Amino acid sequence: MTTLTEQAVLAALSTVKDPLMNRDLVTLKAVNKVEIKGGTVGVEIVLGYPALGVRETLGEAVLQALLALEGVDSADVDLGWYVHPAPVSNSQAAIANVKNIVAVSSGKGGVGKSTTTVNLALALVAEGAKVGILDADIYGPSQPQMLGVGAQRPEGHGNNQMKPIEAHGVQSISMGYLVTEKTPMAWRGPMVSGALQQLLNQTLWQDLDYLLIDMPPGTGDIQLTLSQHVPVTGAIIVTTPQDIALLDAQKGIEMFRKVNVPVLGVVENMSTHICSQCGHEESIFGSGGGERIAKDYQSELLGALPLDLSIRHNADSGQPSVVADPQSDITRIYKEIARKVGARLWAEQQQGSAMPEITISDD
Repeated sequence: MTTLTEQAVLAALSTVKDPLMNRDLVTLKAVNKVEIKGGTVGVEIVLGYPALGVRETLGEAVLQALLALEGVDSADVDLGWYVHPAPVSNSQAAIANVKNIVAVSSGKGGVGKSTTTVNLALALVAEGAKVGILDADIYGPSQPQMLGVGAQRPEGHGNNQMKPIEAHGVQSISMGYLVTEKTPMAWRGPMVSGALQQLLNQTLWQDLDYLLIDMPPGTGDIQLTLSQHVPVTGAIIVTTPQDIALLDAQKGIEMFRKVNVPVLGVVENMSTHICSQCGHEESIFGSGGGERIAKDYQSELLGALPLDLSIRHNADSGQPSVVADPQSDITRIYKEIARKVGARLWAEQQQGSAMPEITISDD
């Protein structure tokens, strides 16, 4: 009778690759526990990103690898995830109850950055994460309408603090919750930067894996305030294939690189348009722009979204695509982007990390 060993189990698990990281589970330090009881093997796999969309297929791959081992009669696979908090430099203060801060940015307006932010947040929630949105576009906040919040106001709490407003499972705060729709924010730069820091630090976030910051376009006061005072874990650049949008997107990438914020990837909106009447597909704003800029900056094209009327309509109605049509191709793309963002953040955190202890028991 063959005696099972932990080395044999780990060798089997080393043949299974995470579909997003393209590395095996042992190298990824995702094997948290191994139990051997006679011919029965139990393993606990803990990924570093929300992975509801790949849990079934990856869990099945682990199961088959274990059952192929000589001496294994049965196997039990427990596959889950835990999002680790990003390290914070000494010059920046951590935000209470927030593990990772991701800036969603664009070099220019009108490329769908806010729509990307809200759908990415909802996709992360659908994948199993706890997510918040900070609407940092002080002059033109749009998240209250996209989330369908309406005229709600944040509830005050304690000493100059407020609770975020929750909609569709996403916590959010925005200047749009504090002023009326017709109130113009005629503020100079220092006032805007101060308002951003207040929104960020005086909001009682509740155990967030990710806080997405919906940035205003450009590279001005808000961007500088974030880079100097906020521990941003990574940035996502939103663009269209249009050449002028790509020029501005490059400036955004360069800005984040100068302040040592990793660019997790590029999202290309309005990639193609498919006629609803005849089905003809056309690249109205050009093609391949997002992929080119990602390649030029050694980054990744996280996903490409079509120019689709439903995306705009759903966002305007307070029911973004991910919640309005969970089974659509558009939602599938947003969920793929969400998993890639989580995986990229995990990869960034793994650099220089120590090997965790694996618990082995042989009864």
